[in-house]
Amino acid sequence: MVGVSSDLHAFPLTAPRARCEIVRASFAILFFELICIRWIPGQIRYISYFMNFILLASFLGTGLGILSSKKKLALPPFPVMLAALVALVTFHRFELTLVSPDLLYYGAGEVASSSEKYYVLPLVFTAVTLAFIPLARPLGPLLKSLPSLEAYGYDVLGSLLGIAAFFGMSACSMPPWCWFAVLGIASLPASGWRLRTLLLAALHIAAMFLVWRGTEGDYWSPYYRIHVSGGGGVYDINVNNSSHQRIQPHLAKETFYFRVYDLFGRDSFKKVLVLGAGSGSDVAIALSQGAERVDAVEIDPVIERLGRELHPEKPFQDPRVRRHIDDGRAFLRKSTEKYDLIIYALPDSLTLTSGFASLRLESFLLTVESFKAAREHLSPGGLVVAYNYYREDWLVQKLARMMEAAFGVPPYVTTYGAWGRAAVLMAGPRLEEAHPPLEAPYKEGGSGSLAGTGSPLPVLGAGRLEGRFDQPLATDDWPFVYLRQPKLPAIFIISFGVVVGIALVLLRTLAPADIAGSFNWNMFFLGAAFMLLETRSLVHFGLLFGTTWMVNSLVFFAILLSVLLAVLLSRRAKALPSALLYASLLACLGAGLALPADGLLRLESPLLRYVLASALAFAPIFVANVIFSRSFKGTESPDVGFASNLLGIMFGGMFEYLALVFGYRLLVIPIIVFYTLALILEKRASAGLRAPLGSPRPSP
Repeated sequence: MVGVSSDLHAFPLTAPRARCEIVRASFAILFFELICIRWIPGQIRYISYFMNFILLASFLGTGLGILSSKKKLALPPFPVMLAALVALVTFHRFELTLVSPDLLYYGAGEVASSSEKYYVLPLVFTAVTLAFIPLARPLGPLLKSLPSLEAYGYDVLGSLLGIAAFFGMSACSMPPWCWFAVLGIASLPASGWRLRTLLLAALHIAAMFLVWRGTEGDYWSPYYRIHVSGGGGVYDINVNNSSHQRIQPHLAKETFYFRVYDLFGRDSFKKVLVLGAGSGSDVAIALSQGAERVDAVEIDPVIERLGRELHPEKPFQDPRVRRHIDDGRAFLRKSTEKYDLIIYALPDSLTLTSGFASLRLESFLLTVESFKAAREHLSPGGLVVAYNYYREDWLVQKLARMMEAAFGVPPYVTTYGAWGRAAVLMAGPRLEEAHPPLEAPYKEGGSGSLAGTGSPLPVLGAGRLEGRFDQPLATDDWPFVYLRQPKLPAIFIISFGVVVGIALVLLRTLAPADIAGSFNWNMFFLGAAFMLLETRSLVHFGLLFGTTWMVNSLVFFAILLSVLLAVLLSRRAKALPSALLYASLLACLGAGLALPADGLLRLESPLLRYVLASALAFAPIFVANVIFSRSFKGTESPDVGFASNLLGIMFGGMFEYLALVFGYRLLVIPIIVFYTLALILEKRASAGLRAPLGSPRPSP
């Protein structure tokens, strides 16, 4: 079975079989990585905000698995570790309140849990790491069974197939037990149907059954595990074990949904855009208030479908409504329409866009540049309105300053009590036409309640709100509206310390005793730099084309294709001087700094924007992979080199969090530092010197 290295030697390891084994092992590793990123957050709600750590665990486990193949160890086979991981996640309903003064977590930091378990993240991190070790262990001898670049090329091919398979299953909203079934097929034994093999297959089936039982009746969108309860026209939508939306008649919604219509009167807004249409409540309200056309934009196709099927008023079926499954920011970029009213309708996701970046689904929707883009889509006398249970006063203050930066004047804000702090923020020329004009400064106290439509809430204050100037503005480069200040919150610092400690313990336990002398530090720093380069490219494309699962999947696929192309080029072409390659890489990175993303956003032609964005994103990735292929080709121990690279990728993944402090554009600095260190180590090794930190001398 893949994951049991002894099975590889049951038959002669011929070159064709070695290629097939590499493809299959790489497919299984990548596919399992995507399963963990999607399935575990659906079981443990707050892991949705820490998917990066699952990705780091997968890289650590894969690297340790390869290194452990050089040491005689009796490790449990993969199905045993998989079953243990599934049982751990399925039978333990972990809860952890993420109360942080620096960072707001919707759905995970509002109600104190009676049984908080602070060991959840390190426990899950360790369990995922241990599960990957036996799965990746066969790659050690396999990587040495073929020429290094050929083996690496087949590894990339297997990863490409894994992404393609998971992409197709996500497109069809297939449930997790189907994912685990494919994983089981990918990890079938290569040594015949022996009794031991049958027992391990039965264990995998048992794990798959637990997954099915634990998620029976749930929907799985590309972003969430979704559970629906209720009936009689009222339904609660729960995502990743957190309450997310309620489907109900529109008059039962809270009064802040209706605030803009109560202020300006029914029939005031004929053409409406709803960003974050969800299951349809905001659309139903707009229709009830006289809208003649509504564009409803929702990023999650399953939530939109549930709205069509369950909403008692069927707003999505109304002929006045056009539905768009898209990222809200991407829709603003593509649309040429003008609207009387643009609504930011509670766009509060409970998950990150991927395991590579600290972005949430709505991160680029809640920036100054996004509000400016919305302003450009307003008709004369139009209005932008945003409302939500924002929970914290500092978040309302920040959003008010962002709107002021976009529109030039402070927004009109109404705040409400109940469940923290709800608020409605309005900006746009229509405010100047209000009767009487809404010019009074924001004031709290004495408001009591306002007469209005919908379920009443206590009013805290109303008026023009000038946000506090000590609140940093969320921008396209620093899109962290839920982070109070540019800093690395303590919860991440502590988590990194725990992760590094776990990694060192496992490395000392599983790696060969002489690993310090054979560890390839050149490949380590190449991995760290490439991880940051890949993250920067994903963020770049997310801004330009949307943070949807499809964009992320296509970018991953394109990155791996560029890796494969670089490998093929390095195998067939004459090796280029390292100085030329590194100079080309620095030139590509410099071009990205000289022409930042906001410059591309101003390009009117989508085709030109796509071509330039692709060139800026993939040119450095391609050159970086040519550098990697050149170094990997000359590595004496491909297995150790590959494992060193994976551990470097994990290390680089932790540096991604520097974006919380400096923004994504300046991630180019650690990228340059890591590539410079790699170049120095390569030059020292090629000069016949033993590089510091034990970097091995490449073969002639």
